[in-house]
Amino acid sequence: MGCSKYTVSLALKGDSRISARTREKVQAAADELGYKPNAVVAHLMAQLRASRSTGFQAKLALINANRDRDALTQHPTIPTYVEGCESRAAKTGYAFDRFWMHDPAYKPERLKRVLHTRGIKGIILVGLMDSNRLPPEHTSVWEAFPTVVTGVRTRNPALSFCCVDHHHVAMRALERSLELGYQRPGLVIDEVIDALVQHRFSAGFRTAQRHLPKTRQVPVFDAQGLGEDVPMAFRQWLDKHQPDVVFTLYNRVLRWIEATGRRIPEDIGAIQLEWRATRPEVAGMNQHNFAVGEAAVDMVISQIHNNETGIHEFPRATLIGATWMDGASAPGPAGSKAVRPDAAAAQSD
Repeated sequence: MGCSKYTVSLALKGDSRISARTREKVQAAADELGYKPNAVVAHLMAQLRASRSTGFQAKLALINANRDRDALTQHPTIPTYVEGCESRAAKTGYAFDRFWMHDPAYKPERLKRVLHTRGIKGIILVGLMDSNRLPPEHTSVWEAFPTVVTGVRTRNPALSFCCVDHHHVAMRALERSLELGYQRPGLVIDEVIDALVQHRFSAGFRTAQRHLPKTRQVPVFDAQGLGEDVPMAFRQWLDKHQPDVVFTLYNRVLRWIEATGRRIPEDIGAIQLEWRATRPEVAGMNQHNFAVGEAAVDMVISQIHNNETGIHEFPRATLIGATWMDGASAPGPAGSKAVRPDAAAAQSD
């Protein structure tokens, strides 16, 4: 074939520095000879490389998929994903170039050319907060590069993703509230956010709630479509169903509670399904978004090493476990007796 060993090696790895025609010729010759990569040797070589100090490997693209151009730095939660991505990339010898998916200067075909020109090897998408459907005109970009999404599972196309286990977040929060002694937990959720994660927040809540007697099962408060009337509808929900602890994702719900004259935690407990270090007094579930960012980098590097692009027949998912964080907003009712989740079903009012 007239190719050097170096060229053959790069061609078999699908390296873009080798022309498509040469890659096809090398692969055809390898298929004819019955060549198969040796997984044991590959593993040993990976260990040898890992034992050396990690130098610069390549560049990745960190693409902000949020409608807000500044979401990577200004959003309440997205910057933590970014910090995790950049920390893990630095440890593994990669660096990021940043892009905004909605930048009018970067139409998909131009974006793809720029990524190739800069030698970008893989893409991490961050910031999807209002939709889990990617613009169809960008499909050619994900088809050309290894791509991983943080935070949510995308649809049309479905890409490999890394996020917290939203179902576990809500289920564990309810279980923990019972352990603290609360009797009537209630969930306040925005339908847009719940739909973004395939209703795994409300599903996790209802799964754990099934172990309670019917008389203690509080219906989910869904703020969809209520507009400016949400606080009044929320007050009516509180008055009617009398939850003694509320789970939510939003600080504004805590303000709504206080506006009804109820005190936190004396009259009602409050638990954030996304605990924030900026408000340690509010109990909740730490979703470990930093770890999500780290895991996303590991996933995209794996795609790079396996010559994969972003669109797979079977997209892969990595779920990060959440952990409970104590806080003064949910100490448990005074004088209450804690209820084990597995014993709740046996109790009656």
